Amino acid sequence: MRSDGVNSPTMASVRRNAPEQDAALAARVAAQFAESAKLKLEASHSLVAPLVRAGSLLADALRQGGKALACGNGGSAADAQHFAAELVNRFERERPPLAGIALTTDSSALTSIANDYSYEQVFAKQLRALGRTGDVLLAISSSGGSASVVSAMGAAREMGIAVVALTGRGGGKMAERLAPGDVHICVPHARTMRIQEVHLLVLHCLCDGIDTQLFGDKQ
Repeated sequence: MRSDGVNSPTMASVRRNAPEQDAALAARVAAQFAESAKLKLEASHSLVAPLVRAGSLLADALRQGGKALACGNGGSAADAQHFAAELVNRFERERPPLAGIALTTDSSALTSIANDYSYEQVFAKQLRALGRTGDVLLAISSSGGSASVVSAMGAAREMGIAVVALTGRGGGKMAERLAPGDVHICVPHARTMRIQEVHLLVLHCLCDGIDTQLFGDKQ
């Protein structure tokens, strides 16, 4: 019983039709797989070309001593860290470490900037401190509207840092802030989790493309 005197559902009552519920859940799971796979295949038609451009942009920057800096919020922050880790450690082959930095990991920098200025500046200020002309910013937002990521794109433009924008839902404000030479990889979908699933595949394609260009083809 809850503290307000109202009876709460028990585990037994929730599971009273377990076989029917299991069948319904199984159908939902299968539908999730099917929808995700369908989107990935459909997205390949529009994303291959910008992925090739983005992979070349990143590989050229790393080859010339530049860095890949990545930012995003929530799940996109995790994606930024994932991408940086694949560069610094390795992807699928033994090779020298590559210069990748996630601007989402320094809790002291993030909280001090958010506290002293605004959360909108948490990535832009770090980029101004750590970035240099010739670097590439990987800016990730499933909606394309994250203010802190849009702000980082503005800082990148001021500094001569190219941007790879990884978005969904048409690209939002990020699409409007792209400069000549930037690359936009926009997942053609509106549902956040589907966009994020394709984002992960995109990151792996970028890692594979970077390694192939810098260290040769590996079957």
